[in-house]
Amino acid sequence: MSRTVLVTGATGYVGGRLVPALLATGDVTVRCLARTPEKLDAAPWRSAVEVVRGSVGGDLTDALDGVDTLVYLVHSIGQGEGWEARELDHARNVADHARRAGVRRIVFLGGLGRDGDDLSVHLRSRHEVGRLLAGSGVPTVELRAGVIIGSGSASFEMLRYLVEMLSVMVTPRWVSTRCQPIAIADVVATLVRAVTLADVPSGVYEIGGPDVVSYAEMMDAYARAAGLPRRRVISVPFLSPGLSSHWVGLVTPVPVPLARELVESLVNEVVVDDDRAARTFGVDAMGLGEAIERALAAVERGNVPTAWSDADLVHFAPVATDPAWSGGTIVEDVRRATTAASPEAVYRTIAAIGGDRGWYSGELLWRIRGILDKLIGGPGLRTGRKATIAVGDAIDFWRVEELVSDRRIRLRAEMVLPGQAWLTWDLEPSDGGTVVTQSATFRPKGLWGRAYWYGVAPFHRFVFPGMLAGILADAAGRAPSPPDPG
Repeated sequence: MSRTVLVTGATGYVGGRLVPALLATGDVTVRCLARTPEKLDAAPWRSAVEVVRGSVGGDLTDALDGVDTLVYLVHSIGQGEGWEARELDHARNVADHARRAGVRRIVFLGGLGRDGDDLSVHLRSRHEVGRLLAGSGVPTVELRAGVIIGSGSASFEMLRYLVEMLSVMVTPRWVSTRCQPIAIADVVATLVRAVTLADVPSGVYEIGGPDVVSYAEMMDAYARAAGLPRRRVISVPFLSPGLSSHWVGLVTPVPVPLARELVESLVNEVVVDDDRAARTFGVDAMGLGEAIERALAAVERGNVPTAWSDADLVHFAPVATDPAWSGGTIVEDVRRATTAASPEAVYRTIAAIGGDRGWYSGELLWRIRGILDKLIGGPGLRTGRKATIAVGDAIDFWRVEELVSDRRIRLRAEMVLPGQAWLTWDLEPSDGGTVVTQSATFRPKGLWGRAYWYGVAPFHRFVFPGMLAGILADAAGRAPSPPDPG
């Protein structure tokens, strides 16, 4: 009989790639823990796993029933004030439930860094989580990785945008700190073996690729792989990690709160000190150049199965309720139109909005709004999305909150706002066609919220009619008619 493995963080970057790899072994039964199970509905492997609704901070009794191995991939990095304390509370809760449930092994993916060093908050928290899990008494295999290179990873996207957008960079001293990057494929392969090998001694295993480089050298490697001229890096002593995180947040899709944690971790040297992991798991890790080339090829093909933005960014997310039910002041821009296109065709068109396709109208205004959002600490216009979407996916600076096939799509805004905003399309069949209702809904917070809404209302009169016209034109396969200025 196959063993049962519970994967926490299955909706995240690493977890979404680990689950199909575990299933491919044929040796285990996979169960996934998810706060929002609907986020997994679009996963091609969804029917092959059991999904349990829950969180690592809650009651895990049912989720751990009959589980042999627990894979802990949840990370709270940059998720609002006090995220480190919450992360440790969650680890204690998981450790206690795993011990009481009789789990036989815990596999945890943490971060490199020497325990004796003055570690960043991020790396210190990763190490403490590992100690708490091991302290449960359950045999624990802690894998420690540094910079993960793979299409869609936060570290790779930060590297990619910095190199592609800036030919000359004024940087702090951390660009000379040594690190040992590892390809996401090798991280997943090691995790699979940590789960499936019959006899793996408990303890800490440091994993990395064969190349030890500075961040500046890693940028050079990216430029070579992408066919770009070598970037000039000017290092200055006075640019602190806090300050540099703001320009990283402005230039890259990574929001400032997350960029700050990643940049502060780059101050610490993260290299592998022994070959215990290589001897135990037998993964022949690829070099940095090959890892970057593979990631670039995946991006160019649009074959990015998971991305850093799949994870909920708690400090951007409002309360997840339907604004129509929640009371309080609600202001809306509602537009309705009828098309001969079927609900299926309209739904497919709306589901493809954003990213390279754009928003049909006011593209310059969208870009300006994204730049302003970056400047005040928001995610900005990430200009990215998956080929297909599921609940919880990011579309530029929106998050998919609800999908009802051929009937409704609702997006929740993640840009910094004095309130909470949603963009919704409702589709109703009508005489062989479709009635489409497009609603921009805003719940203002205080006087500033109301002032914001009325301040941007003139732009709405241009953007939203053009957006709806473009959607209907694409769905019907014809050129859009001029937008109604009303």
